[in-house]
Amino acid sequence: MELFRRYGPVMILIDEWVAYARGLPMSPEEGRRPAGDFDTQFTFAQALTEAAAAVDDALLVVSVPESSDPNHDSMEVGGEKGRIALERLRHVLGRKAAQWRPASSEESFEIVRRRLFEPIEPSIARHRDAVVKAYHDLYMDNVGEFPSETREGDYARRMDAAYPIHPELFDRLYQDWSTLERFQRTRGVLRLMASVISVLWDRDDRSLMIMPGVVPMDSAKVVPELTRYLDDLWKPIIDADVDGPGSLPLRFDPDRKNLGRYWACRRVARSTYLGSAPLPASRSGIDRTRIVLGCVQPGERPGVFGDALRHLADEATYLYNQQLRYWYDTKPSLTRLAADRALSRFGDDEADEYLRRRLDKLRYPTPLGGVHVFQDSGEVPDEEDSVRLVILHPENPFERGDTSPAVEMAQTILDERRGGRRINRNMLVFLAGRESPRTRVAAGTPQPGGLEVHPRRAGRGWTEPRSRRCQPGPDQAGGGRPYRRSADR
Repeated sequence: MELFRRYGPVMILIDEWVAYARGLPMSPEEGRRPAGDFDTQFTFAQALTEAAAAVDDALLVVSVPESSDPNHDSMEVGGEKGRIALERLRHVLGRKAAQWRPASSEESFEIVRRRLFEPIEPSIARHRDAVVKAYHDLYMDNVGEFPSETREGDYARRMDAAYPIHPELFDRLYQDWSTLERFQRTRGVLRLMASVISVLWDRDDRSLMIMPGVVPMDSAKVVPELTRYLDDLWKPIIDADVDGPGSLPLRFDPDRKNLGRYWACRRVARSTYLGSAPLPASRSGIDRTRIVLGCVQPGERPGVFGDALRHLADEATYLYNQQLRYWYDTKPSLTRLAADRALSRFGDDEADEYLRRRLDKLRYPTPLGGVHVFQDSGEVPDEEDSVRLVILHPENPFERGDTSPAVEMAQTILDERRGGRRINRNMLVFLAGRESPRTRVAAGTPQPGGLEVHPRRAGRGWTEPRSRRCQPGPDQAGGGRPYRRSADR
């Protein structure tokens, strides 16, 4: 206390106190250290807080981890000993402390913007206002292509406050990425955005605002910031389906003039990755309108990016969709697996044998006397004591019209049996497919109106079949450079 009065005003900043305290010995068997043991640390904490509270021009600021849920082993807390340290430290601090809440999303926008950019001078403010108005007009003129809140006046205010970073990028980082345990809301966003801005500046990117679709995921500076909080499986996914040197979007855009002029596939893939990679299995991706919101700039047509998304959904290995929601996953999609296997040496005989084995393993109702899979007339018994199910071969599908391969085969089995004509014809029930699935699988083509189940979300929903294809090029070109980094003074 005397020290504070003599040298005040004074501010004391303490970070990682829980991490330090949990490393101190709790019992004599663990030895002693010059700093004391576990208990003396909190005696010191109490003395420090009381001294700071008693001196008018002394301020003590302590940061503590947010989570102390005993059922959640937070990495910041550090196990049982860390939880004990956190509880005791909070108890000591709570007696004197004025509680500060974390910054809101809106305040965080301002913190990040001020840390990374110089203040906007009055002579430049009119350019910012023109950009914000152009975006707002774009959203007002394209009802249905963007989320409904973009047409409200408050969204224009958010764009003005976050400029030159688009609010959608902030939303994805603070609403989705901040749910990851190791991603710190302010520090994590600052790290990522500092890397993004540095790369865009070096590349002389001319985008009007920094949006999810212009985040350079092909950069060795940026990719580590987007994968360090996820499983190791995500880096190959970026290389294959998002923004790697040989990725699918980079092959698509140059071949399609309407897409290539905007690098639409590449920007759509980036926007989808940012909006879906950190999400847990219980949340099915990001809505199409938000993906488009993260890509389109004034002067561009939103429909082009919708087309790019459909092309990617048809060909990408790790991209899924369900009811206009899209997400990347670490497992290849079933459509992709079917196409890959179609290119293998998996012939008709192997397909027939595989289907037969699967059908033989199924359990059928007990009233059936037997189930006969892909058998001809001579192999189906003629008995009167039970009903038998006959599953016809895929080469005999049911077709509407005067003739049908299934009807013809069923008639042959009804008329003939081994050793003569069949007597108990009314004891047979036939099952046939409407079309030959084997032919479609062998050709690698999706079934019209067919359904695809996502392996991780099996039982929760079905996704519609994919469309066709898509491809990219360099980053977006537009007007003059609209912003300055604070480092470029």
